[in-house]
Amino acid sequence: MSMQYYGISPWEIEVLYGFLNSHFKINQDEIDVNDDDFVSFLGIDIPLTFNEEFFQWFDYKRWENVKSVFKEMKRRRGSGNALKIQINFSGIPKIVFTIDTVDKQWFDNAVEKIDSVLELLPYHLDPQKTPEGISEFVYKFDSKSVRWKLFNAKSENKKYTYKDNVWKEIS
Repeated sequence: MSMQYYGISPWEIEVLYGFLNSHFKINQDEIDVNDDDFVSFLGIDIPLTFNEEFFQWFDYKRWENVKSVFKEMKRRRGSGNALKIQINFSGIPKIVFTIDTVDKQWFDNAVEKIDSVLELLPYHLDPQKTPEGISEFVYKFDSKSVRWKLFNAKSENKKYTYKDNVWKEIS
């Protein structure tokens, strides 16, 4: 597992490390600012597939603790574009969650609902409804509908966006 971050306190990294270290060997990397819109960024690459087995293996209670750390990080930074979290689950396809909601209430709601996407995966990953050869799906939290939505997808040579329940190729 790897964590890349900037603008995150040593205490926050240590607490996350404590929850994750029992199940993963962790590589940490404090990086330069890569998104001027955010004061803090945390990227976590989880070398496992996003599925029910992951949560059973990792333990739901430990996952709840990790989510609590994310919410505390947002609380400490206040509202605005203070914190962006990106969680990447390996697998075929790779599943990415980007949490960059400005409002703390919606941010907390997004964090709480990540695991609920499990129920939607069979529908979202249905090969008859998705472009061919997709290697990565990106989810973003939509505060208007208060749920996670497919945002875009990538194949080896193409990128797609998901709008109005239709995949559209973008150049």
